[in-house]
Amino acid sequence: MNTNIKLNEKIAILAAINPSSINAGTVVSAWVPAANFHSISAQIQTGAMTATGTLDAKLRQATDAAGTGAKDVPGKAITQILAASGSNVQASIELRAEDLDVANAFAFVALSLTIGAAASIVGAQLLGANARYAPASALNATSVVQVV
Repeated sequence: MNTNIKLNEKIAILAAINPSSINAGTVVSAWVPAANFHSISAQIQTGAMTATGTLDAKLRQATDAAGTGAKDVPGKAITQILAASGSNVQASIELRAEDLDVANAFAFVALSLTIGAAASIVGAQLLGANARYAPASALNATSVVQVV
C-alpha cells in the first residue's frame, strides 16, 4: 500500500447540490461521465428539516451530459428520510460501472433529490473514487476552488 498517495488523488468532487434551504420539489445535480472512475458515491446531508419535510434521493443515468433518456439506476435510492428522524443526518449511495445500463449506452450519472411537503436544509456531493487515471482531482467540478 502506497501511503504517499493523497486522498484527493483518488477521489474527485464531480458535482454538488450546495447546502441550502430547498423548497419542496426535485433538484438534480449536473450529469457527470462515469467512465473516468471505478466507483461513484453520492453523499447526502440534511440540516434542519421542517416538521412535515421528507427527503428522497436516488441516482439517475443518461446517455449524455444533457440527461438524454434519463432513467433511475435500479436499486440506487435511499429509504425516505422523514423530518422526525431526519434533521442533521447523512446518507450515502454507492455506484459501480456495472450498475449502469452500458449495453444501451448509459454512461452519465446524476443525483436527484426530492424534498417533500416543505423546505428543508439539504446538501449533497457526487464523488468519483479510484480514478482510472490519476490524479482524480484533475477531474474535479469547476466549482472546486482549492485542493490542498
